[in-house]
Amino acid sequence: MGAGAQRDLLIALVLAGVCLQGTRPQQARPGETRKPFFERFRRLEEQFRRFQEVTLVRLQEIAANYNVSYNIDAGFRSLEERHEALESAANATHAALDEELRQLKSGAKKLQNKTKKAALRVQALEDTWQERERQGAAERGAQEAFLSNLTQEIARHREDTRALQAGQGSLRKVLESLQDALKNQGAKLAELEQLAKTPPEHNEVLLPSGLAAAPLLNRNPTEKEPEAAAGQSLTLKKLRTKHRQKKKLLQQENRHLGSQAQNASLLGQEPAPRETEMEEEAPPRPEPQGLRQERLLMDKASEEEQEVPKTPRPPGTICNVGAMLVFPNASTENFAAFGPSFPTGLLELSLCSWVRTSARYLGTILSYATEDNDNKLVLHGRDAAPRNAVHFVIGDPAFRELPVGRLLDGRWHHLCVIWSSIQGRYWFYVDRRLVSMGSRFRKGYEVPAGGSLVLGQEQDTLGGGFEPSEAFVGHLAGWALWDRALSPGEVSGIAIGNGLPRGPILSLANATKLSGAVRKVSCGCLEHCL
Repeated sequence: MGAGAQRDLLIALVLAGVCLQGTRPQQARPGETRKPFFERFRRLEEQFRRFQEVTLVRLQEIAANYNVSYNIDAGFRSLEERHEALESAANATHAALDEELRQLKSGAKKLQNKTKKAALRVQALEDTWQERERQGAAERGAQEAFLSNLTQEIARHREDTRALQAGQGSLRKVLESLQDALKNQGAKLAELEQLAKTPPEHNEVLLPSGLAAAPLLNRNPTEKEPEAAAGQSLTLKKLRTKHRQKKKLLQQENRHLGSQAQNASLLGQEPAPRETEMEEEAPPRPEPQGLRQERLLMDKASEEEQEVPKTPRPPGTICNVGAMLVFPNASTENFAAFGPSFPTGLLELSLCSWVRTSARYLGTILSYATEDNDNKLVLHGRDAAPRNAVHFVIGDPAFRELPVGRLLDGRWHHLCVIWSSIQGRYWFYVDRRLVSMGSRFRKGYEVPAGGSLVLGQEQDTLGGGFEPSEAFVGHLAGWALWDRALSPGEVSGIAIGNGLPRGPILSLANATKLSGAVRKVSCGCLEHCL
C-alpha cells in the first residue's frame, strides 16, 4: 500500500476513537433527557456509516492504486526483459551484419582482383592476337613471294618437260634400233653356241662354198680342231661382253625415263608414256631454290609427325630425388608453406621439380604473394580452358602461357622454368627438352623478398584466398628453387638423376608447414616414391 493510503486510514481510526470517547460521558449522566442522546447516537451512527463509506471508498481506491502500481511494475519488468532481448538480438544482428560486410568486402576484393586479372589477360591476348596478325601478314607476304617463285620454277620445269617430250621421238627410234640389234646379237649368239656344241665334222657343212670346204677336208683334224676351238671361244666371249654392255645400257635408259616421269608427276603433269628410246645423257639440272625450300619444309613436317616418344627409363635409374609431397585432392586445406621465403630479391630464378598428376589440368605448382601484389611469382593452372597450359606470372599482370599437355598422362615428368631479368628471357624445359622460350619478358624487374611462398594453391590474398579449381592434385618430387639461371646441361643432369646443381636457395627440406592432407615422403629414387 502507498504512504497516502496509510495516512488516511490512521486519520479515520483517530476520528472513530474521538467519537467513542464523546459518547461515554453522555451515558454516565442519567439525569439528562434521552432525546439528545439518541440524537447524538444517530448522528454518530450516521457519521460512522459515512466514515465506513469513505473508508471503503478510500480502501477501494488504495487497492486499485496498488493493483495499478503492481501492474505497472510487472509491465516495467516485461518491458525491461523485452528491451534486453531486443538489445541482444540487435547485437547478434549487428555482429552478423559485420561478418557479412567483411565477407562482402573480401569477395569484392577478390572479384576486383579477378576482374583486373581478366582485363589484363584480355589485353595480353589482344596484344598477342595483334602480334600474331602482324606475323601472319608477314608470313602471308613471304608465302605469296614463295608461291610466285614456285610458279616460275614450275613454268620453267614445264618447258623442260615439253623439251623432253619433244626428244622422246628420237629416243624411241634409237631404242627400237637397239632392241633389233640386241635381238640379232642374241640370235647370232645362239647360233654360235649351237655351233660350238656341234662336232667339227658337222661344222664344215655350214661353210658358204665347196671351194672353201675342199682345203679344209684335206687338212689334218688334229691341226684344225684347236684353231677352230680358239676362234669360237674368242668370238663367244666378245659377243657375250657386247650383249652385257647393251643390256646394261638399256637398263640405264629405263631408269632415266622413270626418273623423268616421276619429276613430271611432281610438277602436276601427267607422266608421258614410257618409251624405249635413248639419247645421249644430258648433264643434271640444278634443283630450283623454291622447290628445295618446299622439300625441306615437307621433310621437316614429316619428321615431326613420325616422331615417336622416347621409351621410359627402366625402374631405379632416376635417383637423388630427396623427398616428395603428396597432394591427394583439390581441397583448399591442402598446401605446403615456407617460413622464410627469399632472403633477397631475385633478378634470376630457376624452378625445377618432378611432377605426376592424373587430373585433367595441372593446377598451381607455386604461388608467391606480398602485401601489395598477390601474384609476384606464380606458376598456376586451373580447371578451365585451356587445361593444357599454365600461366607463368612475374609481377602481375605480366605472364606467359606454357604448354603442359604432355604432363597430363599420369606419369612422372621433369619440368624446369628459368627466367632472367638481366636478359628479359625465359625458358621452359619438359623432360630435358626445351618446349617453350621467349624474350622481352620482365626485363629489369626484381621479385621482392619477404612475401608468402605456398606450394599447391594460388593465393588471392596474402597467405589465403584459395580456390579448389586452382589446387594441385598429384605428386611433387625433388622440388628446388635457385636464384640463378641454370644451364641446359644442369637441367639435363637433374632429369637423368645426377642430383641438384650447386646453390639452391629453397627445397622441400625447407618447408615449414604441411596443411590439410598433404604428406611428405622420403625417397632416394623416383621409382621408389610411390
